[in-house]
Amino acid sequence: MNSLDHFKELWIDAVKAPVSQCAADFPTYACSEPESLVSTSCPVSFEVGTGASIYTQSLLPAILGAEHEVILVTCFWAPSSTLTALRETLEQLAKVRRDYIHSQPPSHATRSALRNLEVRICFSSRSFLQKLFHPWSRDGYTYPRSEWESKLGLPDPKLLDAGLINLQVKSLFFLPFSVMHPKFLIVDRRRAWLPSCNISWESWFEGCVEIRGDAVTTLLKFYHSVWDRRSEINSQLPATDGPQQQVDYTLGPGRREITPIQSPARRLVALQPDCIPTILLPSSHHRNPRFRPFPWQRSLRPPNTPLNCAILCLIATAREKIYIQTPNLTSVAVIDALLEALDRGVDVTIVTSKGMMLLEQILTGGTTTSSCLRSFKSQYEKRKKRFMHAAGTGNYDDSHAVLDLEAHLPTLGSLDIFYFTPLMANHSRHMPEEPVHSHLKLITVDAEYAVLGSGNMDRASWFTSQELGILFWSKDFVANVSDTVNRSLRGRLSLFFHSGR
Repeated sequence: MNSLDHFKELWIDAVKAPVSQCAADFPTYACSEPESLVSTSCPVSFEVGTGASIYTQSLLPAILGAEHEVILVTCFWAPSSTLTALRETLEQLAKVRRDYIHSQPPSHATRSALRNLEVRICFSSRSFLQKLFHPWSRDGYTYPRSEWESKLGLPDPKLLDAGLINLQVKSLFFLPFSVMHPKFLIVDRRRAWLPSCNISWESWFEGCVEIRGDAVTTLLKFYHSVWDRRSEINSQLPATDGPQQQVDYTLGPGRREITPIQSPARRLVALQPDCIPTILLPSSHHRNPRFRPFPWQRSLRPPNTPLNCAILCLIATAREKIYIQTPNLTSVAVIDALLEALDRGVDVTIVTSKGMMLLEQILTGGTTTSSCLRSFKSQYEKRKKRFMHAAGTGNYDDSHAVLDLEAHLPTLGSLDIFYFTPLMANHSRHMPEEPVHSHLKLITVDAEYAVLGSGNMDRASWFTSQELGILFWSKDFVANVSDTVNRSLRGRLSLFFHSGR
């Protein structure tokens, strides 16, 4: 049994254990049928940068090249350069299609062959009042055409109609804290992108992976089960006939342009088009935050969602090294699991942000990343003293030490914690799109597993928000992702704690 088979066995057992808790999950199939989340994907590229650079250089060009369907799901929606670029992209696409229609004689075959371009935009949070008065139904709120321009900053519906673009916009949110946090783009049901960024104004360090293959169908199923529950799931688009192919060629992406927004942190790596084992990892929202505000109350185990279970199983089975990059770290379950891994001799590296979304941390977790890191450091130092004492006395019974077979000494994994900081040379010159915080969500384990997506290592992601992660099993993929991130992080890290050996 290879490590992936072992992991899948542990993970499926963990997800299925509390079957009775799955009935209220959204979607339910992810908990009751975790096997259906396992597939393969062909990663095309991985990039880092800011949200604006990723959207304008990867996601929006993909939308411009769409032939049949665009599905864009994000969490936060705010006036920003990204939203402006999205509006301009849709306007440009509509104008190109409209002009093409007007250029053809009414009886021309390709004019009648031009099908509607279906565009679906989904988000969760736009403002405090929007969330406060949001419908509680799982059907969410569908925005009428009259609100597209005024409230959402989207194009004039008449222009979209002229270009045969059928737009629908929908939001989902559940009080008190349950945002729908996943972010992804699916184009023509053949290509998908999973970015960490929202349609928002922040200049944060972000990441995005592009995939093709069977995992796109798995992602499409997740979309339908949450955002389009009343339509039939059909992964196949209508066949493209001769006239339609001529239209698609005429409207090809070479005819369109978009102004890219540059970020000094941007790095992109093209990946080998080999298909690798991939697992989609949804995590249902839970409206009850299950707070434990008093010191004598024990922390509750987080819900056994596919994403939560996957992360805990990866940490529990790690043999050598764990790397975590997360905006915040306030999940007690994650910190406890990391301490156990350190006890086994596993090295742990953490990159996070300082002072990021403090109010949100306090409201959803009752603590902050800085406070949790101080506690984490203190617990580690106590363990280190215990290990040193065990090594000096030869009393290994009082520790969980891993024995070094040559030195016969207990070993404790090393712990390195960094805060993300902007590159000072760029920050001092107020260079546009120099990221000020890290919003990337990345976990790598033993140089063979990587998890990307929307899930943070904070209490909100582990208890109340809906999340979506994606796990890849490939040493080459992990090496490429790690190298891309490390290159961009040079000069952008501030050491908080280094344990040494």
